[in-house]
Amino acid sequence: MKHTLNYCILFAVCFFVSCKKETSEPIIVPDEEIKQMESLPFKEIPLSDLSSFKPTGTNWKVVAGVIADRNKEKSLTVSDGSGILVNMGDAENNEHIFTSFEHGDIELELDVMMPKNSNSGLYFQGRYEIQLFDSWGVEEPKYSDIGGVYQRWDDTKENGQNGYEGTAPSTNAAKAPGLWQHFKIIFHAPKFDESGNKTNNAWFEEVWLNGVLIQKNVEVTGPTQAAMFNDEASTGPFVIQGDHGAVAFKNIKYKLYGDNKVAFSDLTNKEFEGTYQDLINMDSLKLVKEFKVKKLDLSELKQSNSRKIVSYSGTMEIPTSGDYLFEMGLNGGGVFIVNNDTLINLNEDLGYAYERRFAEIVLEQGSVPFTIVYNKKFPWRGEFNLQVEGPEIQKQTVLQEEMSTTRNRPQPEKILIEPKEAIIAQRTFFMHKGNKKVYSISVGSPIGIHYAFDLSRASFLMAWDGGFLDATPMWDSRGESQLVEPNPFHISSHGDFEFAFLENENSQWPELDEDLNFKQLGYEFDEAGYPVFLSRIGETTLRNKLIPSASERKIDREITVDGNEAIWYKIADGEHIETLPNNTYRVDGEDYYIDFSGNGQLKPLIRSINGAQELIVQVPSGEQSVNYSIIW
Repeated sequence: MKHTLNYCILFAVCFFVSCKKETSEPIIVPDEEIKQMESLPFKEIPLSDLSSFKPTGTNWKVVAGVIADRNKEKSLTVSDGSGILVNMGDAENNEHIFTSFEHGDIELELDVMMPKNSNSGLYFQGRYEIQLFDSWGVEEPKYSDIGGVYQRWDDTKENGQNGYEGTAPSTNAAKAPGLWQHFKIIFHAPKFDESGNKTNNAWFEEVWLNGVLIQKNVEVTGPTQAAMFNDEASTGPFVIQGDHGAVAFKNIKYKLYGDNKVAFSDLTNKEFEGTYQDLINMDSLKLVKEFKVKKLDLSELKQSNSRKIVSYSGTMEIPTSGDYLFEMGLNGGGVFIVNNDTLINLNEDLGYAYERRFAEIVLEQGSVPFTIVYNKKFPWRGEFNLQVEGPEIQKQTVLQEEMSTTRNRPQPEKILIEPKEAIIAQRTFFMHKGNKKVYSISVGSPIGIHYAFDLSRASFLMAWDGGFLDATPMWDSRGESQLVEPNPFHISSHGDFEFAFLENENSQWPELDEDLNFKQLGYEFDEAGYPVFLSRIGETTLRNKLIPSASERKIDREITVDGNEAIWYKIADGEHIETLPNNTYRVDGEDYYIDFSGNGQLKPLIRSINGAQELIVQVPSGEQSVNYSIIW
């Protein structure tokens, strides 16, 4: 075993060459595909028809397209086809819709579109409701707003006292009516003993809306108000409410979870001396000690200021045959070996950053040998985690530690930047769609709507509301990432150069400033304190200002273009761009509105290019104004 271990650690052969997907052999994950392998596949509810649901009313149908006028109440306009489940909100035919399958523990994801003032609900097991409501603009959300765990009801209590429990979302992450909104929900069913007595209440482990965690570990003692069943059970159908207004859904997918876990036994811990800044080379290390342990616990090592190389080896007990996905994350170096094959290799000369790798493997039920080797290179940074998910097995950590297993470095007090009285223009490094923008500026407003702008491209990057910036990663200690973090509920623009000279409307958009003869000219401030960004492309000058709205989640853009030839402006790009009335557009993907109605003769066009769509407009020569709003 020692010889095999050395060979795997030094060369990591199986991880870097192509392997056929067979029992106990790792599936190779090229570096560029790592992010695509972060989760085992969900099971998708096909929406070619209603065959995945029990028979229901005529208010439910499957369509290809749906539009909700954000100014018109409880109304949807649909087009024939498939891919979207819609409840038309019929006042007379208004039945609920039940899935054909039943579930216990479940992880669910879906996209939902709420028309103005519309209402619906997601009933897990037909009993426990996550509320759906048009809550755009609500400052202090309640249990009855979107993402709320709805209240329970007791008819025997006095009027006004009937409702109880109910949990409001921690923040309002609702988008404007008519935009697609994304839910991710992990629900756990109530548990019962052999006699049928309930031993654990149902609970929502997590509810995410539009990328924001709005509910965590919320227990529900019984069915919520208007549940389809008054009793409690181990399983039940997933139900969508159909009697409170129009609503649409797409991309409905789920994973069912059971009680199985991956167990670990016959564990041996080894500790070595060595040159800890180098790659792991077991032949050059001196074994310091070896002993049996009862669990995989690196908490003491991760919290100490020592440098060590340790290994854990033993047996994994696989409860069910099937696909398993492992994730290893660490600071330093390490490898993970399964059945004597190197499944994950992080045995590189890594820096301070926390790195992750993923690998999928088919395992048979039974006992499987494994080895973990961890090189703690940096005495002040001890971060290591290993997680696994499998068939009907929710992602779990392999480590069994006395304290938190994830990123165990003591967390500093957050350094928050908040524009309480005046506008703040903060030069920052900023992550945008996986790219580090080093010439960006973040602008915060006391009204609570903020944005980031890329000076190197004269390009709007991102907008958000709520808190302005968490500067902890930039200013704490060494400021290793040098980044700021905005509120997680945000929308992103394309981040390309916004203006370019094109031969025609089908020409490729330029990527390099030398192709444009671009020069950024800095910025100045207007009377209100907002920056006006100045730049030049060739002989054309640009003045660019973004003004947050005090009345709704919106940013108004005011751009002045002055040149001696026509120039093209890229307003937005996305998976799909929908044309709406009054020169308004819905940009899918990030999902926001572009209201271009105040531009007179300027008429944008939608073009398909590189597998996506772009909204562009040609601006004539001379001094011109381009004014529009971004609404989300």
